[in-house]
Amino acid sequence: MKAIEILKDLVKFNTIQDNQNKDIIDYIEKYLLQFGFKTEYKSKCLVMSNKEECRFGFLGHTDTVSYSSDWTFDPFILSEVDNKLYGLGTCDMKAGIAVILSIISKIDFKKFKYGVKLFFTYDEEIGFSGINELLNRKISFPDYMLIGEPTNNEIINSSKGLLEIKISFFGVSSHSSSSLEGVNAIENTIQFLNKLENYYEKIKREIIDSKYTTMNIGLINGGRSINIVPDYCEVFIDFRTIIKSHNEKIIKYIEKLISKYDARVEIINNIYPFLNDGEIVNMSDFITEASFIDSKERIILGAGPNNAHKKDEFVFLESLEKLEKQYTDIIIERCKE
Repeated sequence: MKAIEILKDLVKFNTIQDNQNKDIIDYIEKYLLQFGFKTEYKSKCLVMSNKEECRFGFLGHTDTVSYSSDWTFDPFILSEVDNKLYGLGTCDMKAGIAVILSIISKIDFKKFKYGVKLFFTYDEEIGFSGINELLNRKISFPDYMLIGEPTNNEIINSSKGLLEIKISFFGVSSHSSSSLEGVNAIENTIQFLNKLENYYEKIKREIIDSKYTTMNIGLINGGRSINIVPDYCEVFIDFRTIIKSHNEKIIKYIEKLISKYDARVEIINNIYPFLNDGEIVNMSDFITEASFIDSKERIILGAGPNNAHKKDEFVFLESLEKLEKQYTDIIIERCKE
């Protein structure tokens, strides 16, 4: 089947928060069984391979984000207009899945010593439950892994890490007219954040591929009334790190700094950045499932443009066709003896 025909089928599945997960997984499995693939593992995830020994692997998530009410097109019908293919999940990342399924049917693997192993996951958009399930099951990944996230046909060979932290500050409430009797949790939060900002200015000076570690204070909750000294405040902070040691340094500094307050630290996510050894770095700002696996070489490559999570998500037809050649060339190179 052509990639556009498969993409049309995939878009029909409402996989927002894995709604029709079973349906899309069953579709993919049935399709691959036609071409000599065997099912190695199936739950809400699917793992299939076509030879005992596989050097190449493809990883793709089947879930999508929700869509806004101002879409011009039906999100679950692939609409082709001016060489653009509109539909929910087209670029993120059903186009990548459609292409890998399409070219699998066209490659004669009898000519090659090595096969391919395909991984399809769920809950990538929110909690990474799918990839973590595979890791917990100790399912092995080939040395060379391709992740089909949207890159506009550009090969990305590294990715920033993610460090998400929640910090809760505790104080003592009192009436605002006698504020000295209380301990203001919001004021302590502000003092802490000012010191953390100063520390972050040092961290961000280290640069790789023109990228640097970013910090975002994303959410602050605290206080009950304007005339009450707040006895609680919580802050959520997001770091996108370029160096593995940054994750560790930031956590260590926060733990040291927080000891001066009545506070508690909770690490929500601690995902390290990844870099392939010996390559010129081309790093993505976003997190993918590539960050979770330990294959020797990982690349992120998919269709474009990258307009994931936006109104009227689409990919260019030309990009889809170019991706077919890119995936084919990579598989042939990795699977030949």
